[in-house]
Amino acid sequence: MTSSTPEDVDVVLPCLNEAGALPWVLARIPPGWRALVVDNGSTDGSADLARALGATVVREPRRGFGAACHAGLTAATAEIVCFCDCDASLNPALLVPFVHEVRDGQADLVLGRRRPQGRGAWPAHARAGNLALALMLRRRTGLRLHDLGPLRAARREALLALDLTDRRSGYPLQMVVRAADAGWRVTEHDVPYRPRTGASKVTGTWRGTWQAVRDMSRVLAEAPATPPAAAPQAQGGPRP
Repeated sequence: MTSSTPEDVDVVLPCLNEAGALPWVLARIPPGWRALVVDNGSTDGSADLARALGATVVREPRRGFGAACHAGLTAATAEIVCFCDCDASLNPALLVPFVHEVRDGQADLVLGRRRPQGRGAWPAHARAGNLALALMLRRRTGLRLHDLGPLRAARREALLALDLTDRRSGYPLQMVVRAADAGWRVTEHDVPYRPRTGASKVTGTWRGTWQAVRDMSRVLAEAPATPPAAAPQAQGGPRP
């Protein structure tokens, strides 16, 4: 596998009041990739700051993590789309080998398994919720994953074909469930997970964590799509 940075990649960065983290995150977007900062109603100037730092800003007024992620996906034009949180907990430069794996045909969806670095990186209640979901996902799909982390890469057209409908906390899980139902090859790799900048909008409290678990439990209860989306096929050609 080549060590060079692949081209024609969009990185979706859902954003709600992340002005304190944006400079760190955007400085680590690999050269030649496009950062799509999806502003989900920020009041701290995040959108203007992101634009000033060279990112493309997409506005999504409907609140919800899934709403922001899907707005970024539909705005993307690159062959491969990546997702990364915008809170400086994850380094988007870690996505380079993920993209290589997708582009080289070794996997259809690549996920980052978060490994906390330092105190406070991953609170106990958030880890407990994530473990419960990973176990439920294993029973539902057979995938032996350990994390449903936000750092991920896949082909854009294939992601759109999954017809994702969740617009809240269940979006990342629905992506994995529908990919598994469609026969995608899903892989997982360890990535360092830093203490985030600012307070979490989802897992900052026990209440927020278990609300997210409830959202995701509903996703797991969905019947498999009929007919399922086809597994991705390699595509060529430049960005339109």
